[in-house]
Amino acid sequence: MALTIVILNQQSLMVARQIQAALPDTLIYGLESRIPAAEVEASFANFGDSLRQLFAEGQPIVGICAAGILIRTLASQISDKRQEPPVLAVAEDGSTVVPLLGGLQGVNELARQIAAALNVSPAITTAGDLRFQTALLSPPAGYTLANPDDAKAFISNLLSGATLKLEGAASWLSESQLPFAENAALTVRVTEYIPNHSPDCLTYHPKTLAISMNPRATDHPSALIAQALSAANLSPASAAVLVAPLNQAADPGVHAAAANLQVPARFLPAASPELLARAAVGASGRLLVSEPDYAIAVADLPLDPASIGQPQGQLAIVGTGPGSAEWMSPQVQQLLQAATDWVGYSTYLDLVEPLRQGQQRHDSDNRVELERAKLALNLAAAGRSVALISSGDPGIYAMAAAVFEVLETPEPAWEQIQIQVAPGISALQAAAARVGAPIGHDFCAISLSDILKPWEVIERRIAAAAEADFVIAFYNPLSKQRSWQLEQAIAILRRYRQPDTPVLLARDVGRPAESVTLRTLATFAPAEVDMRTLVLIGSSKTRTIAHPNGVWLYTPRRYDL
Repeated sequence: MALTIVILNQQSLMVARQIQAALPDTLIYGLESRIPAAEVEASFANFGDSLRQLFAEGQPIVGICAAGILIRTLASQISDKRQEPPVLAVAEDGSTVVPLLGGLQGVNELARQIAAALNVSPAITTAGDLRFQTALLSPPAGYTLANPDDAKAFISNLLSGATLKLEGAASWLSESQLPFAENAALTVRVTEYIPNHSPDCLTYHPKTLAISMNPRATDHPSALIAQALSAANLSPASAAVLVAPLNQAADPGVHAAAANLQVPARFLPAASPELLARAAVGASGRLLVSEPDYAIAVADLPLDPASIGQPQGQLAIVGTGPGSAEWMSPQVQQLLQAATDWVGYSTYLDLVEPLRQGQQRHDSDNRVELERAKLALNLAAAGRSVALISSGDPGIYAMAAAVFEVLETPEPAWEQIQIQVAPGISALQAAAARVGAPIGHDFCAISLSDILKPWEVIERRIAAAAEADFVIAFYNPLSKQRSWQLEQAIAILRRYRQPDTPVLLARDVGRPAESVTLRTLATFAPAEVDMRTLVLIGSSKTRTIAHPNGVWLYTPRRYDL
């Protein structure tokens, strides 16, 4: 889960950036009244409510502020130390790192990492951690403590002078300052197998098992894997990765089984379960179980799933809104952050550049939509997590339709990709909001570009919408190559609408060069418009209301008014 750094002022930003540079998957949240939104990944208005929400979601938190502020804010939330996420306080100048909560979730190790990034010593006070230079209650990544209920008395005995012996191998234990002795009464065991628990033995399960399967061999892959582990007396806590053939990356059974084990699913070229399991653990690993439909292999050390095969490719087709960061949905921001690659028209990529943290950019011209869609699909087929970026909403005259158009000519590799569309605020919505509620009743959108459809079709649609008395939004109204279409469209409208019909010209809404101009059908001139302008023509019912700073525009909800 991503680490969240919470800052309350501009002075804390430099320290936050130091931590972010050292620790991957880190987001900075800033108080919106003091820190510009463009300088952080997310903004919040209420410190207490935001902090409590992050804590309730299990989010690791670093507050660059006084420890007391964090303690008082979270006091009402603290109830179960086994569930609470790591919470740390860092001094505004980076001179002190204090772990506060989350001892069972690795807060001391996180404190050490942050302190190393800031070149200071962490203020760790846990007795066992200080004396033995290791945390038995919160083992490092790749290990799970199987019997935490026995840990408190076990550690108390160690602190009172008891000794222990080590069964199995783990460098974080053998290289610690734990009091090892040959004839010790206490034991620390490292094993993939399920033991008989006892209070004088702590058991750690290393994540060394690679499980492979053929999901098409059963209707219940999760149950199959659970039965296989149980039959071999292997702990599910030692499962590190579920491996399956690449041509089955979209099989829901694989992902259900991986989710049940709480491990990643990774994919390799098609082969038998035995060969897949052997490939996952490498030459030094051993095959433990081999059946026609599944296999289990064990590695010498905890496995890094990211080094095995590839994940299922992800393609998120996102709409960033018209341009203002405040109009970008949290879902879109999350997908942008999670992506490995951004694909899009250069102007749109530039709009979200402040959010980029190492993602690879793939820029293209605005007129190569199908090529851009193919590039995004091919990157995802290679196991990348791709964000294909549109401004506004991706499903309105944008890249979502281009992707599905390309998908009509199928490629086998594309069938294994997970695809989702994340909506955004459209230019039509943004423009309307600036002046009130002009689309408060029936409306439609028509693109004036005749590149992909004949002008005769566009003319018929304009006439039909005008006769039906829709509010009409014109997208792509004018370009250097298309200089006459807007004038003809207005001529059609003038046959159906009164000269005083309101016309809204909205250019670059939500961007620094924004301009919003109100005209009438009689006074409007196409020369005022370019490709970045949305033209909105009112219906016969659209009204204006004068106010001290200008005019509101709205269309009544009741058509018979």
